[in-house]
Amino acid sequence: MCGIAGWVSYDPAHPVTAGTAHAMTHTMACRGPDAHGLWLDDRVALGHRRLAVIDPDGGKQPMTFGHAGRTVAALTYSGEVFNFRELRTELESRGHAFRTQSDTEVVLHAYLEWGEDFTERLNGMYAFALWDARTRELLLVRDRMGIKPLYYFPLPGGLLFGSEPKAILAHPAVRPAVDAEGLAELVAFTKTPGHAVYKGMYELPPGHTLRVRSSGTLLRRYWALEARDHTDDLDTTVARIRELLEDIIARQMVADVPLGTLLSGGLDSSVITALGARQRTAEGGAPVQSFALDFARHAENFTADDWRGTRDSPYADLLARHAGADHRVVTLPPSALLDPAAREAVMRARDLPFDLGDGDTSLYLLFKAVREQCTVALSGESADEVFGGYRWFHHPDSVAADTFPWLAPPFGTGISGPGSGPGEALLDRGLLEKIDLQGYRAQRYRDALAEVPHVAGASPVERRMREIGYLHLTRFVQWMLDRKDRASMAVGLEVRVPFCDHRLVEYVFNTPWAMKTFDGREKSLLRAATRDLLPPEIADRVKAPYPTTRDPHYLDGLRAALRRATECPDSPVRPLLDGPSLAAATADDPQPGYRTSTELVLALDFWLRTQDVSLEF
Repeated sequence: MCGIAGWVSYDPAHPVTAGTAHAMTHTMACRGPDAHGLWLDDRVALGHRRLAVIDPDGGKQPMTFGHAGRTVAALTYSGEVFNFRELRTELESRGHAFRTQSDTEVVLHAYLEWGEDFTERLNGMYAFALWDARTRELLLVRDRMGIKPLYYFPLPGGLLFGSEPKAILAHPAVRPAVDAEGLAELVAFTKTPGHAVYKGMYELPPGHTLRVRSSGTLLRRYWALEARDHTDDLDTTVARIRELLEDIIARQMVADVPLGTLLSGGLDSSVITALGARQRTAEGGAPVQSFALDFARHAENFTADDWRGTRDSPYADLLARHAGADHRVVTLPPSALLDPAAREAVMRARDLPFDLGDGDTSLYLLFKAVREQCTVALSGESADEVFGGYRWFHHPDSVAADTFPWLAPPFGTGISGPGSGPGEALLDRGLLEKIDLQGYRAQRYRDALAEVPHVAGASPVERRMREIGYLHLTRFVQWMLDRKDRASMAVGLEVRVPFCDHRLVEYVFNTPWAMKTFDGREKSLLRAATRDLLPPEIADRVKAPYPTTRDPHYLDGLRAALRRATECPDSPVRPLLDGPSLAAATADDPQPGYRTSTELVLALDFWLRTQDVSLEF
């Protein structure tokens, strides 16, 4: 998958230097443990850390193309282009000759053949920087759905970039500062496209390119969700979705290293594993490897509630037997979830205190165990956003609310009141007013709605459900993808997300809501398209969220950690907290509802202690 970093400078007084470029690239070592490379010109430095997946011997980077003894273009690339074989064949027919079997070289030649329009031909997940020596320009590119991250920081006469903020923060001209808007973005749970929280830093929005010239920068959108009339009937729609899924899995099972699947036993991951198993059988290969997460003593601590009616493990075991997968369960005790080293590894990977506590730590530890067996894993992530799986898609109050549906009652109603985010309960009320958190959320919501493309003549219900789908595909999914990318790349594991294939996203986005829920259930189309692959118990299983431990030992340890973090005289996070709420959360008999906010406070404390962050508001 890899990590990239670099620097372009048109200012002779501030030339690029190998030492600084190397330091920036080194921060990406976890993303690319297999090899490293640095390419410099008089204006640009391109750094690369490699996780070898396709053509391990030939795909070294940065990769260059030269003619007549001169470099024409250079590329540092993170990701996978899943249609690289078809593109290679087309490019060869146009006279291009290749030295390697890598998709990296295909991307480089595609640019040389089609220029910036080559982005429209790529199918995959990618983020890369390409230096065109002919024009002395740098081109940054990010995939359509934003599966792979890419950040940049403009400087006078130049620009820094990296797969993660830490690469940019390694440059001596950058200091980590967060203003009022940055803090609002951090806790608002809105994931504004392009916003990087750090002052002066940006995230390249999904489906965009950024061209950097001596005269300035040009941001261009090359892909967006568009409104199209859906003319297929139900049977044709179901068949088309199945056709797309089979093609997507066939493309994404290609790897020159061990590959497995992440299997929770829910509909989404079961579909991916079942299709992957079929693909392996068709190829005559070994059984697909699948991996599931469980918690020690989870069976005895589990109690069904409104969010989760069943445990995952029995369903994961059932699907693995049904599909003939080589299945393994990663079981985590409370001590592993509370281990300071694991929690710190997660927080360092995230760069910012976006934190789901044991949800993040367990994901990291699961990926760490998977990496011992596989370099690539396929995930069912994003099916809920594409097909309408979350409960708030189907609750009349959240659908009608004038805010992001995941923040609307009854799902967004917590200690902080209606419309509150999952982590703000312990934050000082005066601070929340100072950064105008509610106003910030309201503005971001209005901005998002203004982007939504509509079909003429659609009913009010269809218009509203199109809006909710768009909010998830452009906001909520970004948060989920970033979380999965950081946790996986922290251990050098490439996670692929088949449900984010842009062809599937475009098709389902324009399918009417009445058809998406034709049987009165969530994800009706996905169930119908894949029911023959699954045991009935899984095909009909109700949506369950990502698991968290119910072990009281974990909750006790969490409360103790909050006490330690806030009782220190020099606690950097204590001034940001609400005193009565903190007392309620740390009491011997604590009030319920503070778990998520406690996780956020612990992440904030670590971030402020270790990153020397300046809060400027």
